[in-house]
Amino acid sequence: MCGIVGYIGKRRVVPILLEGLKRLEYRGYDSAGLVYVGEDATLKRHRCQGKLANLEEHMEALNVESRVGLGHTRWATHGAPSEANAHPHCDCSGSLVVVHNGIVENYHSLRDELIARGHRFDSETDTEVLAHLIEENLDDDLAAAVEKSLKKVKGSYALAVLWDKQPDRLVAVRSHSPLVLGVQESGGAFLASDIPALLPYTSEIVFLEDREMAILKADSWQVLGLDDGEPVAKKVHTITWNAAMAEKTGYKHFMLKEIFEQPLAILNTFRGRLDPETGQVSLPEAELDNAYLNSISRICLVACGTSWHAALVAKYWLEKWTGVPVEVDIASEFRYRTLLLDASVLVVPISQSGETADTLAGMRRARQFGARIVTICNVVGSTMTREADGIIYTHAGPEIGVASTKAFTSQLTALFLLTMLIGQERNTITPTEARELGRALIGLPALIEEELPRLRGETDRLAEHFTKCRDFLYLGRGCNFPIALEGALKLKEISYIHAEGYPAGELKHGPIALIDRDMPVLALAPKDGVYDKVISNVEEVKARHGRLILIGGVDDDNLHRLTPDLIRLPAVHEDLNPILYTIPLQLLAYQIANRRGCDVDQPRNLAKSVTVE
Repeated sequence: MCGIVGYIGKRRVVPILLEGLKRLEYRGYDSAGLVYVGEDATLKRHRCQGKLANLEEHMEALNVESRVGLGHTRWATHGAPSEANAHPHCDCSGSLVVVHNGIVENYHSLRDELIARGHRFDSETDTEVLAHLIEENLDDDLAAAVEKSLKKVKGSYALAVLWDKQPDRLVAVRSHSPLVLGVQESGGAFLASDIPALLPYTSEIVFLEDREMAILKADSWQVLGLDDGEPVAKKVHTITWNAAMAEKTGYKHFMLKEIFEQPLAILNTFRGRLDPETGQVSLPEAELDNAYLNSISRICLVACGTSWHAALVAKYWLEKWTGVPVEVDIASEFRYRTLLLDASVLVVPISQSGETADTLAGMRRARQFGARIVTICNVVGSTMTREADGIIYTHAGPEIGVASTKAFTSQLTALFLLTMLIGQERNTITPTEARELGRALIGLPALIEEELPRLRGETDRLAEHFTKCRDFLYLGRGCNFPIALEGALKLKEISYIHAEGYPAGELKHGPIALIDRDMPVLALAPKDGVYDKVISNVEEVKARHGRLILIGGVDDDNLHRLTPDLIRLPAVHEDLNPILYTIPLQLLAYQIANRRGCDVDQPRNLAKSVTVE
């Protein structure tokens, strides 16, 4: 959610703020703003509703020489999208400004108290409360005022503050919302809510932890504990991504580029972890030794959205190959239900960003019960990776499109590796089976890379006939049922067509009532252990004149009898069908959304990193 960028140093600040915000557009937003110290030593604030381009156009006419400032893109929580509700927000005097991600849970009571003491509010946001609180505590030390003010605040925040009486510094604080610093040996310091904003300028990153405060100056930076004011020694991490990795490189949309990056993302996720000769898996960063793996009584997979679909697939794999009972929880439900966990339960939180609020909260609850935590994540140094007992990185690289593609198939790859590791250590996977599974996975990236151009063309031709549909049903069985859910989610996310995924066997328990000549039904029909069952369900759709789309095997001559709308895929190991069959569903959703003129990379109302509950 929301984007924060800040800079203090020797460079002109406005181009840095705008470029940084542009690289955070994928997070979703509805307004943008920035502030800097003007030549007359007062703060100059500029805000616009809508896309960042509106703010850029506004700033083009100004020749700003300032070397310190803050920028923000807002995703509405409190108050509708408007210029008045856009960040930065200021105090009564206009001499202090705040940008903020997160939620101030007690803002109603704080606002009432502040109004009673004479403060004037210009917005409907919870953030403005922070500016007025700090104003009340200002004397001659901005950091001290911020520290004192936040003692009254309940909720989550990534916060950055600029005061025109101390224009030589930026003060930033993190609590349950991500914030990183960018540093340089040559001087100058940056802050941002996510790494991509900083990559054009530095790869040296410092991750703030909860309840830490940073003071940034043009020639120095310091991190203090928010509660005790004591200096905190911080490690500087070198990020191996570069800015070019987040560029479209000729593709119309980031989503399309990231779909085509999946072979490499899958390869990078198993590279160095899977022995091509024996199929043996090594995941040392997961910190799972043989004694612990043989003591596991249960595995809990916890995730949101697309990551939850990856977890659902993994349940089939884990129970089949390890014999360990598996529960899959939506994180927003897991965190609030009565948990029956102990040290024998392995909890695996799954998140692309490593900052997903509900998943992080569920992970912390699980720790309270003594469960072991191994997170699957794509972002090095994110909160979840720092707080887990072990990590399995997905190595997908930066994913900019809001609708997840390569992160999903990389998560599936990581979960498949975890399945193999546990099965090998518990002797539920034989050496022969390990070799078979390992070779199947190793061959998958090249196969997908070969198929992608053809699938792009075929899904585009299909999309032409389904662009004006209002509803879709997606059907699958076994480990492909979650892929039906994922395909439906992708379509609704980016094309705004209502779509639902169902287990094909549930068709007769309700959804079949919806089927008529106008209802497209997409069914996944690989030749696997439930193939005959799926075909029976498809026949039910055909009998009711539903508009069938089938995705099945290249050697399945039976499919033509059922529908001319076919996508054929080569045969792979049955357990890897979920990864392969995901690809045409992503492309079909993309092609339909593109033909409908939708904003594919930044769908309305959605954000890439959901850091609020």
